[in-house]
Amino acid sequence: MDLSNLKPAKGATKTRKRIGRGEGSGRGGTSTRGHKGAKSRSGYSRQRGFEGGQMPLQRRVPKFGFRPARRVEYKAVNIGKLQEIAETEKISKITPDVLVKTGIVSSKKHLIKILGKGSLTAKLEVEAHAFSKSAEEAIKSAGGTVIKLQ
Repeated sequence: MDLSNLKPAKGATKTRKRIGRGEGSGRGGTSTRGHKGAKSRSGYSRQRGFEGGQMPLQRRVPKFGFRPARRVEYKAVNIGKLQEIAETEKISKITPDVLVKTGIVSSKKHLIKILGKGSLTAKLEVEAHAFSKSAEEAIKSAGGTVIKLQ
């Protein structure tokens, strides 16, 4: 036995349908496309979302909402979380790097806003891109300082 004798196993291969090659082939005439209509014509391609003339889903469902192009998205961090970090890490300065290291913010690229939920007793120096009024007051009343980045 050598490579010139190799053949596929019996029944493993099929001959392809030769469509549109005369009436004698059994697949002439309409060439398995049925009679008339767009689908029987050459060059037909159905447009995306076409539902046979029924109003397509993307036109039936109403549009709503608005997203402003220049919206600034912040990652929110509450002062209660800052208190936890100050206690566990034993630090007095909280920066975006510290928040990334502790896993509260996933990336340095994110803008951070400090919000006023929770209580703060530690005297902290907090660096962030934005602060709510209540958070700023809470940090200053605890004896800390607020540094706005950007």
